[in-house]
Amino acid sequence: MELFSLNSKRALITGSSQGIGFALATGLAEAGAEIVLNGRDVAKLNAAADTLRKTGATVHTLAFDATDHEAVRSAIDGFEAEVGAIDILVNNAGMQHRTELENFPADAFEKLLQTNVASVFHVGQAVARHMIGRGAGKIINIASVQTALARPGIAPYTATKGAVGNLTKGMATDWAKHGLQCNAIAPGYFDTPLNAALVADAEFSAWLEKRTPAGRWGNVEELVGACIFLSSDASSFVNGHTLYVDGGITASL
Repeated sequence: MELFSLNSKRALITGSSQGIGFALATGLAEAGAEIVLNGRDVAKLNAAADTLRKTGATVHTLAFDATDHEAVRSAIDGFEAEVGAIDILVNNAGMQHRTELENFPADAFEKLLQTNVASVFHVGQAVARHMIGRGAGKIINIASVQTALARPGIAPYTATKGAVGNLTKGMATDWAKHGLQCNAIAPGYFDTPLNAALVADAEFSAWLEKRTPAGRWGNVEELVGACIFLSSDASSFVNGHTLYVDGGITASL
């Protein structure tokens, strides 16, 4: 299936030393892509790279703080000059903070904005500058079921993921004319380190199973197909779209 092949492509995935980011990196590698793992913890990053290399993948590591505009620009420009083109960007770096809105700490709100929204802008812009020059590129932002829905205790997170959805539309609007496809994947509830507290909460898990038409938590590997599609030639006329991978939770009351 040549439409879905990522042979000869190189993909950067931010926040990819664990969880969804590492699962997507593994899937893109299986589809033929050369992988660039990113994170701030160099030890975790190297361990993830070693694990992925054992599968036969070609893997680079690029440590930078995705919330630091100058550090991002320097790292991306340096990699492009020394190693080569980044053909695919997956903006996956993100965080969560759960507190009722009336008591939500201002510093936690600012950290959410920087990690979940500003990082998408910083890394997206730095990579797109090079993609525009080549007239081609794929940018996939990791949104959330909270791009469309809210639930108690995570209003600022919901705001950030709504912003990711709209920033994705803005990227497509500005950059489609340069040959870029900019889309988002919106995961529902997946069993990840970010959701460990919820997974361990029997009451919440029971509620989720009843609320989700599929009747279960998602497995991170179930995001891989969507990512390969949006990274490949199969999505050559898909732009500004948010693809919900959520077991039907946004489709059902």
